[in-house]
Parts: sequence; C-alpha cells; structure tokens
Amino acid sequence: MLMTCGLAAQTLSEGASISLLTCTPGEELYARYGHTAIRVLDEQNDIDIVFNYGIFDFNTEHFYWKFVRGETWYELGAAPMWWFMREYEETRRPVYEQVLNLTPEQCQAIWKALVINYQPENRKYLYNFVFDNCATRPYWLIANALGDTITSDYTGYTGQTYRTFIRHYTGSLSWANAGINLLFGPKADRPMRSEDRLFLPEELMLFLQQAYLSDGTPIVAKSAIGPFTIATTPWYASWPLGLALYFLFVFLISWYDRQRSQWSWWIEVAAGVPYVLLLLLVAFLTFFSCHPLVGFGWRLLIIPLTHLCARLVYIIR
Repeated sequence: MLMTCGLAAQTLSEGASISLLTCTPGEELYARYGHTAIRVLDEQNDIDIVFNYGIFDFNTEHFYWKFVRGETWYELGAAPMWWFMREYEETRRPVYEQVLNLTPEQCQAIWKALVINYQPENRKYLYNFVFDNCATRPYWLIANALGDTITSDYTGYTGQTYRTFIRHYTGSLSWANAGINLLFGPKADRPMRSEDRLFLPEELMLFLQQAYLSDGTPIVAKSAIGPFTIATTPWYASWPLGLALYFLFVFLISWYDRQRSQWSWWIEVAAGVPYVLLLLLVAFLTFFSCHPLVGFGWRLLIIPLTHLCARLVYIIR
C-alpha cells in the first residue's frame, strides 16, 4: 500500500528516530541481493513510515526494452511500517534495523529530504544497479545530513572486484552467475574501493555498523542485525554440470561422426546460432545501453572452446 497522498514536511519531535532497514534476500533473481529502506519513527506525531527507493512497475510501457537498455526508471515509495513488513513476514525474510545516531536537526533534514523526494515530480530516478540504487540513495542521503566524513572499520570485500561481490550473492555455481559472467566485461574486474561496495544492502549495513564520524561519534546508536543467508545451488542444477553434459553430448556426436566418417554440421548450427545471438546481445548492451559493467571478456570463449575440445576426437584422426 503506497501512500498516494502528499506528505507534509512537518517538524519532528525531539524523540523521533530514523533507522536503516536491511531486508534479507529472496528467491527471485532481483531479490537475491536484499533490499534497503529508511524508517522514520515519531510516536508523538503518529509517524511510522518506510521510504523505499526500490519501486518499479512491470506495466510501464516498453518495460522490458527499457530494462535491456538499462533505462529502467525506479521511484521512491512510502508506506506504513506494518505494511512494508507484511511481505517479508509472509516470506519469512528477516528485516534488520539500525537506529541512526542523529541529532534532531539531522533527523529533520533527512525527513525533509525524503518528503521532497516523494513529491510526484521528484519520485522517479534512472536506476543503475551499481551506482544508483535502493542502497546508494539512502547512504548518500544520510551522509549529506551528517555533513561529515564517514569512516568505517569494516573492510569486508575491499579490494575484491564487482564480479566477485556479485558472485557471492548469486552463487558461484548458479546459472544466474554464469549468465552474469558471460555478460560482464573487464570493467567488472576492477578492484572496489570502500564506498564502491555500498550498492549492496548487506555491505551498507555492515559498513555503517562500524562507521563513525571524524570526532569518533558512531553512526549507529543501536541495532538488531544478523547475517544474510545465501541460497546455495545443488550440484545437479549447477552450470558446471550443464557444461560437462554439453561437452559429453558433442563428444559422443563427434565419436559417432568419426565412426561413419561423416561430419554432423547440424550440431555446429544448433550451437552456433545461440552463441552468435549471445555475442550480438553483448555488443548491443556494450554500445547501446547504460549498463556499466557489460562488455566483451575472455569468459565468452568458454562455450566455443568447450565445443571445439569435444570435436577434437573427430578433427584429430
């Protein structure tokens, strides 16, 4: 239930608080990374609202075309806390909360910014999975309100690459990870700096948990957090097994071709057409989309090399 009526930037009471909510992963691919939202609680003024930068509409005109091009427009949503929590309670996904250590003036600044951002003319923004998403927007909102340098003792995956980070959440053996690795190019292999990691909700949560201002003031006043549970891919549903079965299939055809001294060209066509389409997709995303990490990489050679190795039993005679 999104709040359709306008929100007033009223003055919060001295006892108001603002929390960062971190939602644990779901089963859908887009939910594998978790989610981040901001809770504004002011019991004196009967306010308990969750602001969520992760709203999108599948019914948007040409949604899938825009999604492929990286031109997906997300928007800021607002809903009562009980409504926001209902979905996660139904799917048994824990939601962690960190109450931020803010002054009344800083709480008011964040509240005012959220209310302004929630106005119909300001709600939508061009979503970017790495640089502008549901986690980065709350972080910069908080950082701007604090008006100071934020330092954190949390190191996490500092120095790791975007590819390594994303693989942690999709699962190294999953088909989703295989597809992502084929689409991602060299840009995904750049080491990340401290704040580069904060596009992932869990990393933002852990970063802020050990963060403090230049005078040593901790960012988080109190919290109830826990680890993310990442779903694992069983071996029988993994991409390495699929690749091995493909190799075996082509190998058996090659062996049969060798016995009858005749080349089965249909297998090259059957394998080549999807591969060419994959290359065209990567080319399109690289040159005509806004996706920041897509590009040609050596992992695209895995498929033709597997096919070629399986064919060697016929080629080398």
